[in-house]
Amino acid sequence: MRLLKTITALFAFSTVTAPVHAASVLNEILSDGVLKVGTTGDWNPMTMKDTATNSYTGYDIDVMTELAKDLGVKVEFVPTDWKTLVSGVTSGKYHMTGSASISPSRAKAAGYSNSYFSLATVPLTLKKNSDKFTDWADLDKASVTVAATLGTTQEKQVKQFFPNAKYKIVEAPARDFQEVLAGRADAHITSNVEAYKLVAKYPEMMVVPVSAPKAPTPIAMLLPQADQVWINYVNTWIALKNERGFFADLGRKWQLAN
Repeated sequence: MRLLKTITALFAFSTVTAPVHAASVLNEILSDGVLKVGTTGDWNPMTMKDTATNSYTGYDIDVMTELAKDLGVKVEFVPTDWKTLVSGVTSGKYHMTGSASISPSRAKAAGYSNSYFSLATVPLTLKKNSDKFTDWADLDKASVTVAATLGTTQEKQVKQFFPNAKYKIVEAPARDFQEVLAGRADAHITSNVEAYKLVAKYPEMMVVPVSAPKAPTPIAMLLPQADQVWINYVNTWIALKNERGFFADLGRKWQLAN
């Protein structure tokens, strides 16, 4: 009898002190019927905000709309900027982000989905500088100012690629390419995905004809680091959609070269 009481007491103690695992974000999304996605709205053709209608379009927007549809919930796009992109995930402001470059620094705080696209970095300048800038080395000079946007991967790259140049780091909603257009910077760097959209929109700009792009980088969605249930779901969804040609079709729609 004494042994039975001891076992019963130990069982009761173990059930009280056993770790309680927090519910996954996936449960919250399904329960509330809303998928909250952080997006900057300033990365053509991935995410573009129409301030007049307060609505978004782009590759990322189509991806997240499709994910919400398959989850059977509504999608809510939460405005954010590059410098707070990660903190929005870690604080629970949104359940995930749209596309973000995979980087070790971001991975210290947030989790990533599997990658579904990749990009590389190229420099842009004004066409009037076509004889002056023909490769990376032409920009790495003390007389040259290169712009980047605060919080982006390019903010770190500009210091790495051009140690001898001057830097112009701007904060959203301002953008680095605007500094070039206004003559406050000689060049800026961005993804090859955005570069050709900018040239099409601003004919006075050009991609510097460098020998090769730099820093090929996969992109993925940022997710809560410790929520493996949610990460597993998103990765399963990406694998299925990739197998069925969803991402390839979307790339063609938004004219993404990959």
